[in-house]
Amino acid sequence: MIIGMEAGPWQKIGVEPANPVQPRVLLHVGIGATKMEALILEPSLYTVKAILILDNDGDRLFAKYYDDTYPSVKEQKAFEKNIFNKTHRTDSEIALLEGLTVVYKSSIDLYFYVIGSSYENELMLMAVLNCLFDSLSQMLRKNVEKRALLENMEGLFLAVDEIVDGGVILESDPQQVLHRVAVRGEDVPLTEQTVSQVLQSAKEQIKWSLLR
Repeated sequence: MIIGMEAGPWQKIGVEPANPVQPRVLLHVGIGATKMEALILEPSLYTVKAILILDNDGDRLFAKYYDDTYPSVKEQKAFEKNIFNKTHRTDSEIALLEGLTVVYKSSIDLYFYVIGSSYENELMLMAVLNCLFDSLSQMLRKNVEKRALLENMEGLFLAVDEIVDGGVILESDPQQVLHRVAVRGEDVPLTEQTVSQVLQSAKEQIKWSLLR
């Protein structure tokens, strides 16, 4: 019998809890096992291994890898083709592929992926996916498609950096992401269209929050 420990989700994403949830115990029973081996998976802040956006042909529009699971561009491209072939015709939102947990969603001609380890909490990965998608949806005025994304890549890079840093989840609230992107946009040479869209979205979010 092999006993493994898997960390449970924290109550608030991106903040280390005072009393983390107790780990779950996974039992793997092997036939004819003669001894017990303990495998402890240490809880880690490094939740996200990669964020990908592919078009409807499976070609890369955006990719950011946070570890060396796929160290070369060739290996990354092969993984991206594999992940696209396995997911683009399915209606599910979660897949296990090459020992990794993949959560994904599509919009018109875009496919969004957030990847974690095989033992990662799917809800944490889905929170990152939804935050990224919702942030882009507001920045692009709900026109989440390839052409609009390519015209606003600067905003995408800023949004991803606000959500995940080095594999650590920093933010899961799209309104906070929009606000920080707007602030950073004052110091980063974005296109005039991107800046106006981000600032307008931030102003609209502030307005609605004041009216609640």
